[in-house]
Amino acid sequence: MKTRYTHGGDEHIYVEMDDEMSLDAFFKSLSMSNAVAEAKINGVTEICPANASFQVRFNPDVIAPDNIMMRVKELEHSAENAEKRLTTRIVEVPVYYQDPWTHETLMRFRERHQDPSGSDLDYAAKINGFDTVDDFIEAHHSQPWFVSMVGFVAGLPFLYQLVERERQLQVPKYLSPRTDTPKQTVGYGGCFSCVYSVRGAGGYQMFGVTPMPIYDPEQKVTYLKDFMVFFKPGDIVKWKPIDRAEYDRILIAVEDGTYVPRIAEVDFDLDDFNADMRGTNAKLLEALNDA
Repeated sequence: MKTRYTHGGDEHIYVEMDDEMSLDAFFKSLSMSNAVAEAKINGVTEICPANASFQVRFNPDVIAPDNIMMRVKELEHSAENAEKRLTTRIVEVPVYYQDPWTHETLMRFRERHQDPSGSDLDYAAKINGFDTVDDFIEAHHSQPWFVSMVGFVAGLPFLYQLVERERQLQVPKYLSPRTDTPKQTVGYGGCFSCVYSVRGAGGYQMFGVTPMPIYDPEQKVTYLKDFMVFFKPGDIVKWKPIDRAEYDRILIAVEDGTYVPRIAEVDFDLDDFNADMRGTNAKLLEALNDA
């Protein structure tokens, strides 16, 4: 990986670890973001980590752009040697694939799609070489996903699948964005899955919907009373396919305050994962099943 440093206007430094998403790039970005925060550089007002990059905002009246650039670059070596291990949680997220609401929405916007003849799942299955939509759905939910960034709209997680690169699912975004996406849609764009935290515009392919709220600014949802956003970078997700009856049951449980997501605390070690991806995933899923 070759890190790229650029100025972003008068008040920002943009640091890109790699032009390809990878967990190695994510961990280095996270380590450097933490190192900048711990350095307490005078004039830094905000640090925003992303999938394989981060951005630093600073006050140019306090520190000159060239000086902040030099200070950030000095921290790269320590970040490269940082421990690539974290204690996190694995969360089971129920998904109603091929639901009627995302299907109705995607059919309203077929003129913006690469293949207007079918659904988003039809297209995703075809371009990824699967014989059926069910086979593609199986590939989507069978292995865990890593939350590498939260943003775009409040609470929306970007999720990167924990599989070998040759098994990564790839699906482009719509040719032009929709003006509507149902709340809690499970979408896909590039190599990232996501959950749309609110209803609104969007360009990711739509595969289904989850009944599990992930963002609640009023903090009425039982498990969001401490903080309105559910996901944070480093979380691991396992999608659980459900049918309409289970979807409706969970909605009622969320409303009456009895729904609690299945969660287990786990340790994730990047070196162990790279050495044995399937074995690491099996241990993660075993921890979740025991929760």
